Amino acid sequence: MIRTRERVVAVTFNAAWNDAGLDSVLGELARRHTPATFFLTGDFADRYPEVVRRLATAGHGLGNHSYSHPHFRDLTAAGRSREVRAADRALRAAGAGRALTPFFRFPYSETSSTQIREVNGLGFADVEFTTDTNGWKGTEGGMTVDLALRRALDALRPGAIVQMHVGAFEGGTEVIDAQALPRILDAITARGYRAIDLRTLLTPLAHPAGSGDKL
Repeated sequence: MIRTRERVVAVTFNAAWNDAGLDSVLGELARRHTPATFFLTGDFADRYPEVVRRLATAGHGLGNHSYSHPHFRDLTAAGRSREVRAADRALRAAGAGRALTPFFRFPYSETSSTQIREVNGLGFADVEFTTDTNGWKGTEGGMTVDLALRRALDALRPGAIVQMHVGAFEGGTEVIDAQALPRILDAITARGYRAIDLRTLLTPLAHPAGSGDKL
C-alpha cells in the first residue's frame, strides 16, 4: 500500500512461468498509456531476454522477484542473498537498463522482518501488494475474469497496489489476468482513480542498508 490520499492505484505484474499473456497485457497498457511495474524472476529473464527488453523499451519498471522463486524460509541467509543477486544479474544481462528499479517482491509473498532487512541490506525495498487478483489460479483453480475483477475492485482505495501475473501456471496457455486487465482498468477509471508508476512515489523511499523497508 502506498501512503497517499490521492486516488491512485499501482498496477503490477509478476512473471515467473512463461509469456503467454504478454502481448495482450502490453497492448492494453500501451493503448491506454498506462504504466505498470513487472517483477521478474531471474530464470524468466534468462529464458525470455527479449521480454525484458520489450518491457524496458515500453517504459515499464522492472523489479526483482528472486532467481528461481523458492520459498525463502527454506533457504539460509546466504541462499536468499544468492537468489536476489542472481536475479539482479540476470535482469541486467537481459537488457533491463534504466528500467530496473530498487524494488523486490518476495516469492509467494512470504516475508519476515529478518528477511526484509536482508533484502534492504542488498539495496532493495520490499514491495508487496494490497490485493492479488488470483487470476494465476486459472479456471482449473476456480477463478474467472469476473472474480479477478471483483478482487481488484474490493481492494480499491488510495495507494492500492494490485498484483497480477503474466503467463500461465505450469505451462498452460490461459491467462485470466490478461483477459481481466481491460475491465480492471476501465473500472479503476470509472471510480475516479488513475494508474500510476510505482517509481513515481516509491523510489525516494528506497533507503540504504538496514532501513527495514516494506512498502
